[in-house]
Amino acid sequence: MQAVVAEGKRQGTFMQFFVLGAILTYIITLYFLRNPLKHSRRFMWKRFLSWFPLGMTYSFMYMARYNLDALATANVITKAQKSTISGWGFFIYAAALFITGPLIDRIGGKKGMVMASLGAGIFNILMGWVLYLYLHGETSINIVLWLGLFYSCNMFFQSFGAISTIKVKSFWFHVRERGTFGAIFGTLISLGVYYAFDWTEAIVKAVRVDYVGESYFFRNFMQSAFALQGTTTSSFWLLFFIPAGFLFIWALIDLIMIKDTPDSAGFEKLETYDASLGDRTDYSSWYKILKAILTNKIILMIGMIEFTSGILRDGVMKWYRLYDKDTGFGVVSIFDHWGLWACVTGIVGGFSAGWISDRYFHSRRAPVAGILQLVMFGATTAMFFSISHHPMIMGVCCLIIMMAVIGVHSIMSGTATADFGGRKGAATATGIADGFSKFGSSLQEFVLGAIITKQTWQYWPAFLAPAALLGFFFAAKLWRELPEGTKKYLAEVEKVKMSRY
Repeated sequence: MQAVVAEGKRQGTFMQFFVLGAILTYIITLYFLRNPLKHSRRFMWKRFLSWFPLGMTYSFMYMARYNLDALATANVITKAQKSTISGWGFFIYAAALFITGPLIDRIGGKKGMVMASLGAGIFNILMGWVLYLYLHGETSINIVLWLGLFYSCNMFFQSFGAISTIKVKSFWFHVRERGTFGAIFGTLISLGVYYAFDWTEAIVKAVRVDYVGESYFFRNFMQSAFALQGTTTSSFWLLFFIPAGFLFIWALIDLIMIKDTPDSAGFEKLETYDASLGDRTDYSSWYKILKAILTNKIILMIGMIEFTSGILRDGVMKWYRLYDKDTGFGVVSIFDHWGLWACVTGIVGGFSAGWISDRYFHSRRAPVAGILQLVMFGATTAMFFSISHHPMIMGVCCLIIMMAVIGVHSIMSGTATADFGGRKGAATATGIADGFSKFGSSLQEFVLGAIITKQTWQYWPAFLAPAALLGFFFAAKLWRELPEGTKKYLAEVEKVKMSRY
């Protein structure tokens, strides 16, 4: 029987890597096929080598962000402790974006991503070191205090990641290409979720000393590579060391490969027709950049939509497996491959949002976000009535929310902010929106961590549902908005079409 289980695990691992390879192949193929502005092959390759490493680095930053959750599912820390540490970390992430956004607008996305990778990697090592000491008997260490401090520092540097990616994207992608890029960005986020949950869960199983089951390749590899044979303490600190190693590697790749703008790579300046077209706003100082973005009502409304997406995304992604452990109402196939399911559904959401935005709404992002918010409201309502009786409905609804919320996040934070912020203020605009998102993530950690016990899971969907309605309200207010530069571009395209008749 154990041999059958082991064979099933090997086949499951092979299937996951096959799916991962297929996803990356599809992303790369789609990028080169989707060329509506007829860029040269050289331009397409140089742009690819500038944004793909950024996206992959950002994916692995997720592994260095959500590894904390694996400690809770492994019973190293409690739900309440996880919520406290994570809640403060997301709060620091959100607050930092009001500083780091203007900074990245001044220094560029390449430097920002290298700083993000190195900083997050260093503080992951420090978290692993504290955990190592604690698990080896240094029980006088206040594990919540020290993990909370280092995790918050990690999240400060993590805040550089998304805005650096969008900053580089804002110079390399025309507005008519950004819907597809938003889909690709959402895909890379979804890959990060896969790394964050399934890879960290695999590390937990490979390093724990009380593992029960047939030995398998990855466990044997980990035991041999880190000399874990004969140890009497589970090596959970590797949950932090391994992501740090990935980030250091990607930092080196980014340093070599990335070019911030087309003109820095030897091309002519690309006019992207976003809000920077004709914009005479003074962006010469941190204060002026921040003032220009914070007085932009559209950016603030995007921020409110992102606030709700932070509540819904992390309110599902970080709690479903704990719901399964507490209640036993999870679905085994979803629980065991939570990261892969979240990845696949997130890709569907990201691509659907980007394609529909460009295809049917003339690059308007809010209509797609509004539709997806209504989908999430329906799913949270179904969760409320199914939470104690129908595990499959619960699992499917959580996956639907993951699909929809990644669509909202990729199209709003990954695309709309660059459209309305323009090239000059892209990082600050994205930072404001992403900051609102992380305030939502922080809020849900504190609230759900305080109110959920084994008997009160009913509060979980009841807390999430109003956030979806709030997001729809702000999406409806933005329904017809477009940057002036995009309107000008669309008018020029329409004029060309009319001249042919």
